[in-house]
Formats: sequence, structure tokens, C-alpha cells
Amino acid sequence: MSKAAENWPPEDTEPATPHPDAPPSGTELGEHYSQCFGCGDDVESGLHIRSMIASDMTVVSKFTVGKDHQGAPGLAHGGLLACAFDEALGSTVGNLLRRPAVTARLETDFVRPVPVGSTLHIAAKLDGVSRRKTYVSAEGRLDAEDGPVAVRARGLFVTVGVEHFTKHGDADAISQFRDVRQAAGQDWDINP
Repeated sequence: MSKAAENWPPEDTEPATPHPDAPPSGTELGEHYSQCFGCGDDVESGLHIRSMIASDMTVVSKFTVGKDHQGAPGLAHGGLLACAFDEALGSTVGNLLRRPAVTARLETDFVRPVPVGSTLHIAAKLDGVSRRKTYVSAEGRLDAEDGPVAVRARGLFVTVGVEHFTKHGDADAISQFRDVRQAAGQDWDINP
């Protein structure tokens, strides 16, 4: 990590306490949007990340590297791995704090190559909050929860209002997304 990130979080923060409505330990988290490249089932070459709430209120995610995820022959693309961590960190913020937030900064350390066919086990945790800022970090291990560390990441997420998505996103897609979520009795404004 950079010098700035060695002191993490880089400012005085309060503990990030999970929201009372956060999913309990053991909850498997579904996709938040079917067209999401990170977790959506409708994106054929997407990451198809699956996550659950762990007993210590971390979010653990799994991502299996497929042939469509290559950079160098037989190895995961570094930017794609950063995308996987962005998804895992964002899911942690959205599900545990129950407020919409967007990535403001993402820093990754690539410790070892991640081969095609391997499964990355990502454990993400909340590190602190300061006003609208939430600091979160994760590490990804190869092929087992206790496997060798392959990637570490830290992110800064900023809480935004739902209007951020309605103003900058595709109005028709957001309307359809909202309707599907509301019909299923689910919140639509946590992480659109």
C-alpha cells in the first residue's frame, strides 16, 4: 500500500457499527442488480461474485476466475481483480451500513498471480466512518479461506443520496430495477 494508506484509516474515524437492519451472520447475499458486472446473473462474462455475512460481521465473497477474465495468458487481469474487490468492498458497505455509497478511492496490492480456474476468497471489513466517508479493507486468498494472500485492497466509499443514481444513471433501467425490487418486497435504495 502507498505511504498515505499505511495509516489506515487516514483520518480520525468512529467505529463502523452495522445498521440494526443489516443482514445477520450466515445470510447469503444475492445479486443487487441482475446487470451488475460484479454480482449480476444476467452478465454472461461477469464475475458472478457470491457473498455472505460472516460471524464477525465481515462480508466474505467468492470469485472464480474464468477464461474471460484473463489479462496475461492463464492469469487474471489486474483491473478485473480490482473490480472484484470494488464489488466486495461496496457490498460490505451497502449491506452492513444499509446506505447507498459510491467508490471514491480504491487501492490494490497484487501480492501473487491469480491463475484462471482458481477461486479468490475475499474477506472484507468495515474500518471506520467519518461523516459521509466509510473506510473498508479486504484481502483475497487463493483457493481457500486460509489460502495464500493474493490481493489486498482498501477503499474509501462516500455516502450519496438515491438522487445520485437517478440523476446520473439510465432512468428507464433504474425504474425497471426499482419496480422489480419493490415487487419482491426488497429495498431498492441501498445499493442500486
